[in-house]
Amino acid sequence: MAFLGGGVMAEAMIRGVLDKHLVPPSRITVTGPRRERRAELAKQFGITALASNLDAAKAADVVVLSVKPQVLPTVMKELRGKLRADQLVISIVAGANMRALEIGLAHPTIVRAMPNTPAQVGMGVTAWYPSHAVTAEQRERTKSIVAALGEELMVEDESYIDMATALSATGPTYVFLLMEALVDAGVHLGFSRRVAEELVLRTVEGSALFARKSGRHLAELRNMVTSPGGTSAAAIYQLEKGSLRTVLSKAVYAAYQRATELGATAERKVTQDE
Repeated sequence: MAFLGGGVMAEAMIRGVLDKHLVPPSRITVTGPRRERRAELAKQFGITALASNLDAAKAADVVVLSVKPQVLPTVMKELRGKLRADQLVISIVAGANMRALEIGLAHPTIVRAMPNTPAQVGMGVTAWYPSHAVTAEQRERTKSIVAALGEELMVEDESYIDMATALSATGPTYVFLLMEALVDAGVHLGFSRRVAEELVLRTVEGSALFARKSGRHLAELRNMVTSPGGTSAAAIYQLEKGSLRTVLSKAVYAAYQRATELGATAERKVTQDE
């Protein structure tokens, strides 16, 4: 496997495939523009680190595009027409749609995948979509790779990847912001920040686990803890009055629009380069 780009998500994927013993360290290569970062990853995982994306890709069966969206056009130019027909490309670049990738790489065997931040602790969820050229064997291989990060879901339409980008990949941002606001509220009440953080972390972690194990509708769970005239009812009244649902819906839609804009920009750029 070759990871072109050694950022946070690439590190999570490397850790996942090594922990699951899918690939030995000797068969993993990572690239990146910063020598210090390459050395750090090489030392941490016992893998090979190179400066050249093309050199890393040449020897790999699976090439993971894990660079930032603005760097992708440069990387695709380096690889264009130089990948073997049997090589599988997995892109985790936000917004880069299948057409842009196929044209930019001149290569049809591509999977778009969108993991999220909890993948760093093996609790992520990844939506992925394979091109028609991806074989059944390569699909199984992709499934095992993304499953090493947590849960995985193969979707039947590419548009779902941009939706997942907005909902699950960007989702931790919404949760972290909510948690930060709750901690600040606890400090305002009089808790120390350390105690407030612990209470919020445990509450969010426990609530998510309870929701998954209970199998009940989220509205039913909310009603379970909302007594008539009680503290939850008073709190929910203010949240609804402040249009929390509407604001969250607008935030998710804004993220979705941005993902599609990134895809259109990438597609336009590679088409112009043609």
